[in-house]
Amino acid sequence: MWLCLVALLSFHEFGHAWAAHKCGDDTARLMGRMTINPIVHIDPIGTVLIPLAIFFFVPNFYIFGWAKPVPVNPSNYGNR
Repeated sequence: MWLCLVALLSFHEFGHAWAAHKCGDDTARLMGRMTINPIVHIDPIGTVLIPLAIFFFVPNFYIFGWAKPVPVNPSNYGNR
């Protein structure tokens, strides 16, 4: 279940980076965040600690988590 969470969060954050890139913002690409590699997107608390704590200590509860937000600079958006 945790591996599924990590994979989905990686695709989700890649989507943010790709959309910003298509709008003209290259901040995520320059910071190495425009990738599906989960290591780049893992947040130690939101992707590891909270989901594992919920899994072990809260019975019958949905596991949730978050990844590092992709940096976006809206002032770089252009007319595309």
